Amino acid sequence: MNPSAPHACNILVVDDDTDVLLAAEVVLKKHLRNVVTENDPSRLPELLRSTSFDVLLLDMNFSAGVTSGQEGIDWLNAVHRLSPDTKVVLMTAYGAVETAVKAMKEGASDFVVKPWDNDKLVATVAATMRFSQAARAVKDLKSKQHVLNRDTGRGGEIVGRSPAMQRLLAGIGKIAGTDTNVLILGENGTGKELIARAIHQASPRADEPFVHVDLGAISESLFESELFGHKRGAFTDAKEDRPGRFEVASGGTLFLDEIGNLSMQMQAKLLGALESRTVSRVGSDAPIAVDARIICATNMAPEDMLDKQQFRQDLLYRINTVEIRVPPLRERAGDIPLLVRHYAERFARKYEKPDLEIDAATLEKLGRYDWPGNVRELVHAVERAVIMTDGAALTSAEFLVEKKHASSAEELDLNLEALEKRAIEQAIAKHRGNMSKAALELGLGRTTLYRKMARHGL
Repeated sequence: MNPSAPHACNILVVDDDTDVLLAAEVVLKKHLRNVVTENDPSRLPELLRSTSFDVLLLDMNFSAGVTSGQEGIDWLNAVHRLSPDTKVVLMTAYGAVETAVKAMKEGASDFVVKPWDNDKLVATVAATMRFSQAARAVKDLKSKQHVLNRDTGRGGEIVGRSPAMQRLLAGIGKIAGTDTNVLILGENGTGKELIARAIHQASPRADEPFVHVDLGAISESLFESELFGHKRGAFTDAKEDRPGRFEVASGGTLFLDEIGNLSMQMQAKLLGALESRTVSRVGSDAPIAVDARIICATNMAPEDMLDKQQFRQDLLYRINTVEIRVPPLRERAGDIPLLVRHYAERFARKYEKPDLEIDAATLEKLGRYDWPGNVRELVHAVERAVIMTDGAALTSAEFLVEKKHASSAEELDLNLEALEKRAIEQAIAKHRGNMSKAALELGLGRTTLYRKMARHGL
C-alpha cells in the first residue's frame, strides 16, 4: 500500500470488540500512518465531522445477541449522509456474508469476513482507498472547473501605441518570465485585469489556471470560504467540500482585484496565507500547500496605500515586489482613435453591421473628451453607438459624450438618473479613481457607490 496523497491515509475502524480493534490497528499501521479505532458507534457523527476519513471499517452488529446486520446497514446509511466521500468496508462473521452482500447494494464498497486473513484485509483496504482517492480527485476537478467556468471568456487585447502604453508593455515583458508578486495600480476602467492576464499569458504558468477574484464583491463573512475553501458542514450552506481560489489557482496565477477594499482583519488573513503559502479550508485545521503567483490590483492612490490606518504595510511589502501603474485614458489620448476603431469593428461584427465607418470629426471630438470612466466607458459608448446607428457611418450624434461637455443649464440633462451618473463620474475623475475619496465626497458608502456604478454601467 502506497498512498500518494496526504489525505489518503485516514482510516477509521469501528467495532465493539477491543481485540478486533487492536488486531486491525496492528495490521494496518504497518502500511498507514493514521489509523483511528473506536468501540462506540454513537461517536461516528462526531468523528466524521472532525476528520476526513477515506475508509471506514465498520462492524455490522453491536448490540449483544444481535446478528441481523441491520445495525451496520443503518450506520452505513448515516455515514453516507454525514460524510459522502468516506468509503465503507463492512466487517462480518462468516455466516452473515449474504447480509454483507445486501449491504453492498446499499452503498458499501466491500466487506471482509472475520476472522480475516491479514493480507486480504490489507488488500481490501488498499483497493478501497485507491477508489476513494480517485473519487475525491474527480470531485475536486469538478469543483475547480466550476470555479474556473466563472472566469472564462474574459480576456481581451491590449490596444495602444502611445509612449505610455509602450512603457507599460515593456514592463510586462520584463516581469512576465519571473514569479515575482506584482501590484497593478490604476483608476477604475483602465484595464488592470487585462494587464494581469497579459502577464500570466507571457509567463511559464500560461498553461495553468488564471483565477480572478474581485475582492470588492466578497463580504467579510465569505472571505475565508471563497479564498481558502471549506469542508462540508462547516456552515449552513456548505453542502459539499469546495476548494478555495488559492487551491484552484495553484500552479497558475491568482489575481486579487480591488485589494484596497479589504478590511484590516481580512488583510491579516490574506497576509498569513501569503507568508506560509498554505491555506486551511473553513472547518478544517489541515494546511494545504499552494503554489500560485500573486498579482494584485487596486484603484487606491499610492499615498493611501502608505497610510497604516488604511492598509497593512507588511502586506503591502509582500504584494508589491514590482509595481505597475496603468495610465488613465486622458494620459494617452493619442490611443483614443485606435481604441474607437478597434471596438467599433468588434461590435459591428457582433451586431451584424459590417463596413461601418467613423468620420474624422467624430474621432476628433472623442479625442477631446476626458473619459473619466477610462477604457471601460469608451467601450460602452462605442457599443451603444453601433447599436443605435442606422447609417453606414458613426457620427457624433450616436455618442453621448457631447452632453457631458455641456456648460449651460439649457444643455444639461436634468434627469435624476443622469445627474447621479454624472456626479459619480465627476467624483471619480476628481479623485483620480480613488473610490474611498469619491464615495466620501458623494456622501455614500463604498459598497453603495459600487452598486450605483454597476447600475449606470460605469
